[in-house]
Amino acid sequence: MTSEQKYADRAFRSPMGIAGGVLLLAIGGWLVGDAVAHGTGRTPWLALAALLLAAPLVIAFTIRPVVYASDARMLVRNPFRSITIPWAAVEAVRSGYSSEVLAGGRKFQLWSVPVSLRARKRAARQAARATAEDPFGRGPRALRLRPDAPLRAPADQAVDDLRELAERHAGGEAAKGEISVRWAYEIIAPAVVGGIALVVLLATG
Repeated sequence: MTSEQKYADRAFRSPMGIAGGVLLLAIGGWLVGDAVAHGTGRTPWLALAALLLAAPLVIAFTIRPVVYASDARMLVRNPFRSITIPWAAVEAVRSGYSSEVLAGGRKFQLWSVPVSLRARKRAARQAARATAEDPFGRGPRALRLRPDAPLRAPADQAVDDLRELAERHAGGEAAKGEISVRWAYEIIAPAVVGGIALVVLLATG
């Protein structure tokens, strides 16, 4: 069994982003379908061109982003790029106003781990409330305040998990290698074609 088979990839993504993307695609498909079925003149073609432009962009920013983590590397799939980073190349994983990884002297944003200041404040209030209820650190509520099980916002917890994986696997032989970046032409190409078609239709109208 290889190391890649031994450890199943973990996926870090935004459920709310995916739900929003599916909803937008459903609404867009319904509007375009109605335009094609009942539109006249150039309206169906304009609707189809707009869909060809918009659908890849919606997918890029909502459904596509994800971070896969295995024992050897992390794969950061952002809207228009996929970045493969061996754990040994990771210098830091941090979360401020956005989640990002520093590797090879470069900074890559983690689009699938969006930071919510509201969620961060809510987690801080919960931690403060639990501390006030049990100031001496006893009981089941206090157990959640230990360093190994803190009350954290989802994005901060995901960053903590990725940081732990990087520290745990950085010394492994399989974790060595170069950072590779691949452009998402499957997203870029149809969006460009749709944009060109839309401009041509509007210009010749």
